[in-house]
Amino acid sequence: MDNSFIKPEKQHPFQKLQEKLTKLIAETPPGDRLPAEPELARILGVSRATLREGMRTFEGQGLIRRRQGVGTFVVPQSKVIETGLEVLESIERLANRIGLCVSMGALQIKDVIANVEDSEKLQVEEGTHLVKVSRVIYTDGRPVAFLTDLLPPNILTEEDLQIGFNGSVLDFLLKRGNLKLSKSFTDIQAVVASSEIAKMLEIQRGDVLLLFSARLYSDSGAIVDYSNSYFLPGYFRFHVVRRVDNGIS
Repeated sequence: MDNSFIKPEKQHPFQKLQEKLTKLIAETPPGDRLPAEPELARILGVSRATLREGMRTFEGQGLIRRRQGVGTFVVPQSKVIETGLEVLESIERLANRIGLCVSMGALQIKDVIANVEDSEKLQVEEGTHLVKVSRVIYTDGRPVAFLTDLLPPNILTEEDLQIGFNGSVLDFLLKRGNLKLSKSFTDIQAVVASSEIAKMLEIQRGDVLLLFSARLYSDSGAIVDYSNSYFLPGYFRFHVVRRVDNGIS
């Protein structure tokens, strides 16, 4: 068959935009600001709405950083925190393993009353006093994760967390050693950032995040912690090692 008359597949406009943005980001020194959004849309020949959609992909990969009212900056490449999901470990432990410095910011510890949803998550009675811990995790001065934990007061109190807390409830409980932990059941999904979380992570509302919602169990089968962990995809890489089922049905 003569393939000389087969027309090449037409490239989608969004693909063209992605290629142009890739080239522009690659040619811009890390730390430098890209042209303002109206100017960049004009240069690339797209609407501002289309440009924003394209930018979200690159921000999710950790290649650029958009700051409301300031501009869009090319991000110096840092190490990616990569891990399997077979063993539960804190961000701090994972980062230390690859020599990456992480720190905690914007820590908030509150006493809350369990509503219907909270009581179902922790299997406690509605109206039970709970401790809610929220914080942002930074690497290289950039917020990369927003974490919340909800715990019964018999597990952790607000006073417990005032001294020596580095951001990981898991590490705190393991170090204290008075509670034997057995397993974590985790639900993983992609979500869009709310206004509150976008502000914490210095991203745009509606940007895609990876959410881990987890129940941590003691060896007695009690739920001792319910957590929500919001990760910026470009700074984390998760994988699962799966066995092959050689059975024949």
